[in-house]
Amino acid sequence: MAIRNIVKIGDPILAKTSRKVEKFDSRLWTLLDDMKETMYAANGVGLAAVQVGILRRVVVIDCGDGYIELINPEIVKKEGEQFAEEGCLSLPGEVGTTCRPATVRVQAQDRNGKWCVYTGEELKARCFCHEIDHLDGIVFTQRVIKKENAQ
Repeated sequence: MAIRNIVKIGDPILAKTSRKVEKFDSRLWTLLDDMKETMYAANGVGLAAVQVGILRRVVVIDCGDGYIELINPEIVKKEGEQFAEEGCLSLPGEVGTTCRPATVRVQAQDRNGKWCVYTGEELKARCFCHEIDHLDGIVFTQRVIKKENAQ
């Protein structure tokens, strides 16, 4: 495993759409392992592959209740709404309030290609939305409704 460099705002790759993962092989597993280590080293709760310079639909998340790998994730259901502060490892020091669904159901593949369904509420719902946005070339500042001063 290795800690990878996190791409920062201003890099045009963050505005690109990530491609679907077709091969579930050792290269993917290495990427997932490196992303996990990178996320934890940066004290993040989520990381998309594009944030380490790889245009693949791959996300890792740990909101404090366990580590999750999402390959080719899709949001299949949204309910309610919540307003909360967000930040991003690619935009250090930037914080803003966003409106996200209160509950989100995500369908994704695991590292072996098996389809799984995850449901997230509150922070996990925000994290699912935030990281899947990255895969579509959207950064959270495009969703901010109120900008905050970073602490």
